[in-house]
Amino acid sequence: MKLPGRVAIVTGAGSGMGKAIASLFAREGAKVVAADINQAGIDAVVAEINRSGGEATGIAVNIARQEDVEKMIGAAVSTYGSLDILINNAGVMDNVEPVGDLSNEQWERVIGINLKGPFMACRAAVNIMKEQKTGGTIVNIASVGGLFGARGGVAYVVSKHGLIGLTKNIASTYGREGGNIRANAIAPGAVNTNVGSSMTAPNALGLAAMGDSGPAKAGEPMDIAQVALFLAGDDSRFINGAVITADGGWTAR
Repeated sequence: MKLPGRVAIVTGAGSGMGKAIASLFAREGAKVVAADINQAGIDAVVAEINRSGGEATGIAVNIARQEDVEKMIGAAVSTYGSLDILINNAGVMDNVEPVGDLSNEQWERVIGINLKGPFMACRAAVNIMKEQKTGGTIVNIASVGGLFGARGGVAYVVSKHGLIGLTKNIASTYGREGGNIRANAIAPGAVNTNVGSSMTAPNALGLAAMGDSGPAKAGEPMDIAQVALFLAGDDSRFINGAVITADGGWTAR
């Protein structure tokens, strides 16, 4: 097992990539705190993990709320005694809206879930991990939208660029000299999940800006989970502040 006895929080664990990450980590020996805004989804994931011989507990969380983030971090420590791994996976897309068309409400919603929430979770996690002799590992699920300007609307693109910046700053500040904490990011391309359900009315100008250079193929949630496992475990112990693109070659063209 690659994560024996380690305590891992996975946000957005009720479906898609988060579910795959939580399930894989549990199979690799981690004690998983599965967090999601969808209580029914969390209950199903936790039940499946525990039925399969893993160990997991679930908690309903709105990642954009400070009190929910504190509750989530506290649940990991009070239930399992430590926090070794934080996976910031919860996220939403926008309607590919360019800056001239974006409302304050949509900006605040996307930034709140995709960037403010991970910031608050990282802040709480770092202050626990830096006191542990073993440190800890943070993996932020960014996007190819965090590497380029036309892989989403302005709110989504800004949120994912910001998440990559957050990752690199944590890595450079809390590395071996500052707390033995590693932080890395994954930049997925198209993945077969339900995140697209947050795209309710795509903006025509935003779609035109993206052009016709769509992904050659979509990946599966477990494709991203395997990368997250690598970054969370000891096999990547010398990797800190990196962004791994996992898009099937979409952005290599």
